[in-house]
Formats: sequence, structure tokens, C-alpha cells
Amino acid sequence: MRQTFDETTDPSFGPRHLPLIRKAMAEQGLDGLLVPHEDEHQNEYLPAANDRLGWASGFTGSAGAAVIFQDKAAIFVDGRYTLQVRDQVDQATFEIRDLVEGGVSAYLEQAARPGQAIGYDPRLHSPDALQRLKAAAGKAGAELKPVPVNPLDAAWGEARPAQPAAPVVPHPLDYAGEDSAAKRRRVGEALAAQGAQAAVLTAPASIAWLFNIRGGDVIRSPLPLGQAILAADGKARLFLDPRKVTPELPAWLGNEVRLERPDDLPQALAELKGQTVLVDPAQSSAWYFDTLAAAGAEVLRAEDPCALPRACKNSVEIEGTRRAHVRDGAALTRFLHWLATEAQAELPDEIAAVRKLEAFREATGALKDLSFDTIAGAAGNGAIVHYRPTERLNRKAEAGSLMLIDSGAQYLDGTTDVTRTVAVGEPTPEMKQRFTLVLKGHLALARARFPAGTTGSALDALARQALWTHGLDYDHGTGHGVGAYLGVHEGPQRISKSPSAVALKPGMILSNEPGYYKEGAYGIRIENLQVVTEAAPIPGGERPMLGFETLTLAPIDRRCIARDLLTEEERAQLDAYHARVREAIGPQLEPEARSWLEEATAPI
Repeated sequence: MRQTFDETTDPSFGPRHLPLIRKAMAEQGLDGLLVPHEDEHQNEYLPAANDRLGWASGFTGSAGAAVIFQDKAAIFVDGRYTLQVRDQVDQATFEIRDLVEGGVSAYLEQAARPGQAIGYDPRLHSPDALQRLKAAAGKAGAELKPVPVNPLDAAWGEARPAQPAAPVVPHPLDYAGEDSAAKRRRVGEALAAQGAQAAVLTAPASIAWLFNIRGGDVIRSPLPLGQAILAADGKARLFLDPRKVTPELPAWLGNEVRLERPDDLPQALAELKGQTVLVDPAQSSAWYFDTLAAAGAEVLRAEDPCALPRACKNSVEIEGTRRAHVRDGAALTRFLHWLATEAQAELPDEIAAVRKLEAFREATGALKDLSFDTIAGAAGNGAIVHYRPTERLNRKAEAGSLMLIDSGAQYLDGTTDVTRTVAVGEPTPEMKQRFTLVLKGHLALARARFPAGTTGSALDALARQALWTHGLDYDHGTGHGVGAYLGVHEGPQRISKSPSAVALKPGMILSNEPGYYKEGAYGIRIENLQVVTEAAPIPGGERPMLGFETLTLAPIDRRCIARDLLTEEERAQLDAYHARVREAIGPQLEPEARSWLEEATAPI
């Protein structure tokens, strides 16, 4: 099994570890310490060695922060983790606060006292976020102080896991669709057009994409940790731990890419003196900005020059992603067939469901890894948005309830992410009404047509309108970007309430995942991945439009649908989608599963 069900933290972490952290803080003359979730690479998903927030508090979510004072501490999470944080963190040790509403800055204004020194590790904070935090501390009369050695790391000591050193391997052109030299020239030309002589790259996904390499340093993602300096002429310096360098890698990178050790990076940055160097303040920590400024370089704050080209998949990547979704859809459909038939003899628990789904994906012979730990939430556990089954929390499916399964896979030709909510027995009228409202939003976003220049935030309300009409909503984004055998969460594209300046462009892959969550009872989410395409011309239309092609192929549980709540257009859309599922997935299935699929996707 790739997924395990043990818990790497527990609520005792805060009471046990905070005294150690406070002792290390005192040794540096600190009254407080900022602890972000992000690591040196601004990763969302972390290697065990970099999960500082988890070690300090017990909280294992993918977003959050903490502030530790000598006499109090607070942890900050967003709406996805309001239930999880209460389960994982000792509330006598940490005050739980909202990461979005007010957040860390507001807390510093309230909790810091005049004259206090609050430490921060400049390798972990983006410069823009740091400026806001400095301003907030200043209003309270306190001062943020950079630390040469992170007190948390000093407290963690020898118990801290080793840094990952997974092999870095070539990602063949058959999957990448464009060689690295062409990418480097293209990005280099964009740098020159912005007046920059070089760019410093620290995002693992950008490094993997630019050099057509893959690794395994980040959990559930084929990403290598490292840094790069790309010159405007397309030449580059790539900084990797020598333990990761495989024999074939130097030849794959070619003569215009110099492999160096991470210890060489400070000197390499110093050598950029007098040059204009692009650095992304959202992706690179304050340490890079400070180091370049000290070296005499002119820092150009701009978006990672690889981010947008990486997001706009080429035709080879899109076709590979289509193949991956057909393969993955067959595995998921076999699982849904098992859940609806054989598993009914004795209803499975969450762990059994996760294991069965993973086995069907493993049986494809193409699985490289899961794209994240599978979420299988039975009944009330489905209302925990980023729930992960463990031996302690494991719950059995219950007749008359729902089970939410959010899962995905990494294949060489593509990354998948799909959520299906299925009935266990007969769903209640309320469950069917809520499910149908979520489905209406999902269908509305899938059929959207929009002009060039439209951002995801302009489309977000389409997925929420049916819920809003009934006084309901969900506390997470509607869609995130997805990579091509890269991270399952990828920017800069997204669909959410939060304002975005990034227009959706052809080739971008995003999720479509509205939901509804009733605490303690059940959760509902319907998620497909879809790629932005040029829409077919509309008769009489005056402007070209973009739209979405749905990539995910798996049945949506018709037992959960209140048919009368769907319009004729919505029924036809669902029937057309299920016809695609039957056509693409049916021929791959065994006769019994194929017969079940035909019934599960029959016209509504």
C-alpha cells in the first residue's frame, strides 16, 4: 500500500514541543516566533523534514500558520480545516483562529506588546507577506527579527527527519511535448522582454517543468527540491543535492545547464551583482531578495516566468492527460461497481475502501503514485473537507448515509483528481436535494462559455448560485489548477471567490468541485477536471469564446439526484456526459462491471 493510516502527529505535540521551542527562543532573546506552514520552497505539501507547523502543533493540513509567544500561542487555519484542527491540536495550548478573516497580522496587532522581539526565518516567508507582518507588529510596538538559526529547528534537533534525496530522472519528450532547450529559450526571451538578465527559480514544479525532469522529494508529487538560475540567453545553473543526480541526468540536461550543489547557491547569487534579476515574491522567500540586494543586484519582482507557460499545457500534455483519465476512470469505475455490489454484503469501512481503490489503480500497471492521500469520508467524516482516514478515525459506511471519495493518481502521462459522493442505501430527501444543488453548480460551470481575459473569480458564482438560492455555500475554492505529471495543485489559475488577475487560457487544466458539508452528518462534493478550450462558434455570435472540455470520466451517482430539481438542459447535459463515460470506459471493463455501468449511466 502506498497510503498508510497511521497518524504522524497527535494533540500532545503542542504541550510537549512548545517548551522546547520557547527555550530555544529565549536563547536567542526572542519573545515570539512566527511559524508558517510553508517551507524553503513555499511548498503546499511538505517533506516530513520540513513540516515545522505539524511538529510544533500536531496540525497536518496543507495551509496554516502559528505564532508562539513565551506565554501564549495561536494557530491559524482556513475554512477547509476548521474541524480537523480541533481534532489534532491541543486547544489549551493553542488558540484556534481564522487564517483568512483577520489572520496572523490582526493577531500580532492585538497580542504583541511594545518592545517585544518576534523572530522569523527569512527562508520561510515570502517578502510581501513579511512586509504585512512587520507592519502589524510595528503597530503594536513590537519588532520582527530575522534569525540565523530557526529556534524550532534547534528544538527539533536530532529527532528531525532527514531531508529527502529522491533520484532526479529525465521526463521523456513523449510526455513533455517540448524539449528543455526550447522551453529555456522561450522563457529567456520573455525575461529579456521584461528587462531582466536572469531569473531565480525556486518552485519545484517550475524546475521540473523547465528542465523536463521529475523527482520524488515532495509527498505524492514527482517534484525535485532545488533551485535554478536561468539566464536570458537560455543557459542555466541547476542546484541539486548530489545524492539526487542519476547517471543519465547530466547528458539529459545538456551542455547549457550547469549542475551545482545547493551550497554553491549563495555565491552564485552574489555573482549576479549589477544585473536585473527576476524573482517571484509569491514563490521565493525573503532570503533570496535580501541576498540579491546585498550582492548589488537589481531585483525585479514579477511572476515566476515558468508559471504561465507551465499552466498552458501543450497538445502532447493534453492528449496524455486524456489517456490518463480514461485509464483512471476505468479503475475508479471498477471501484464504484465493487462498492455498489460486492461491498453491500458487508459494508466496508473507510480504510477498506481506500485500499480497494488503490488496488484497482495499481492494477493498471501504470500507477507511479497517488496524487494525494485518498479522502474516504463515511457519514459525518465526509463533512471534514480534507479528511484522511486513520486507524483512530476510521468509520464504517452506514446504511442511509453518504460516502465521499476524493482521490487521484500520478501517471507518466498525466495527473488525476476526482471526487464522487455515493449513496449507501437510500439517501434522505435532504441529502438528495443538497446533492442536486451541488450537481447543478457543477454542470453550470462545466458548460460555461466566456470571452478571452475572463478570470476564474468571474466564473466562481456559477458553481455556487444554486446553493446560494437556498441559503447554502461551501468554504473552499471551486477549482484549482492541476499539472501534467506534476503537482495536483498548480497555479496561477484558479476558480474561487478570491480575486484573481490571471485570465483562463486554452490548455489550462482546472478542477470543478463545488460541495456542501453538514457537520457531523455528511459531506457532498462532485469533482471533475476540465481543460480550457476554444469553444465552438455560436451562430450570430460576435466574439470568440472559450469553454471547458471535461477530462474526468466516471459515473455520478443517479440515486442521489432529485430529478425534478434539474432543468431539461441540465438533464440533457448529464445524460451526454454519462454517454461519454459509457463509450470511453465501458469497453475496458469486465462484463459484470460493464453491465453495471450501463445501468449507472442510463439517461435520467
